[in-house]
Amino acid sequence: MSFVEIYTDGSSKGNPGQGGWGAIIFDEEKVLEIGGNEENTTNNRMEMRAAIEALKILPEGAEAKLHTDSEYLMKGITIWILGWQKNNWRTKDKKEVLNKDLWQELWRETEKRKVEWKKVLGHSGHTLNERCDEIAQSLANGKQMKLFEGNLLDYKAFHQE
Repeated sequence: MSFVEIYTDGSSKGNPGQGGWGAIIFDEEKVLEIGGNEENTTNNRMEMRAAIEALKILPEGAEAKLHTDSEYLMKGITIWILGWQKNNWRTKDKKEVLNKDLWQELWRETEKRKVEWKKVLGHSGHTLNERCDEIAQSLANGKQMKLFEGNLLDYKAFHQE
């Protein structure tokens, strides 16, 4: 894959509760959907897990545009994280940063690649964001999902079934 676009979403049933995450990774030729679930987790952790797992698919040095509907993820990785690192993973109130383990993992994955972060409006009819939400929700509910891997041209047909 050359320049890659990524869409991600996370979900949890309860906060904490059963959670799921989904991501779509594509370039001009190929598409890959991925997803997973965890027990006793939060929506924010699932949002972060989706981004981490999607980035891990890409080789080091890759360029990607990552789309998320999570304000927490967006602000955390583009604004807050540098201050947290400087303050030894403490907030301005001197409290330990929530989800520090995932923030550190996400930072490591981001540092290995050139990532442009984009905010999308969730639940607004954006096809790829809606598909990520469907994957995350289904996996959070313990349902099996048919995830797509293949040619971009075939992917369009996949969603018209």
